[in-house]
Amino acid sequence: MTEGTTSAAAEGADTLTRLEQEGEIAADYLEGLLDIADLDGDIDMDVEADRASVSIISDSKSRDLEKLVGRDGEVLEALQELTRLAVHRETGDRSRLMLDIAGYRADKRAELSELGAKAAAEVRSSGESVRLKPMTPFERKVVHDAVKAAGLRSESEGEEPERFVVVLPA
Repeated sequence: MTEGTTSAAAEGADTLTRLEQEGEIAADYLEGLLDIADLDGDIDMDVEADRASVSIISDSKSRDLEKLVGRDGEVLEALQELTRLAVHRETGDRSRLMLDIAGYRADKRAELSELGAKAAAEVRSSGESVRLKPMTPFERKVVHDAVKAAGLRSESEGEEPERFVVVLPA
């Protein structure tokens, strides 16, 4: 191994360790929140795409966790920000942690990937740009990735909270 390869491997291991630590801190914070709210849920931690990922899942058929998602994921977004702040307080570093509750984000990701693929197909057949409805940063990222995978390009336009994706012809 060369020196560059060794340092890159060490840097990758350091990053993984840091992200795992973020996940642990987030899990502790969220477990406390679940206890306070008297909600049942299991915490699952992972590292995906260079960010910590934490999910709250439940084996029961109860819809209690949906309270933590809220309408259109608004409560989930707020909890994600609070969890990122808890991680920041412990580590001193800004966190890009992703939180999912009851599979909401996973379902939303699949739905948005399909939307991005359909928009790309429409642009490819019509040759005209397509503007999508305003979306959150998470939603826009998923659509951008789907459009890129379809071989086209896209960009975000507008100001928050009305920022939207435009799918462009090749």
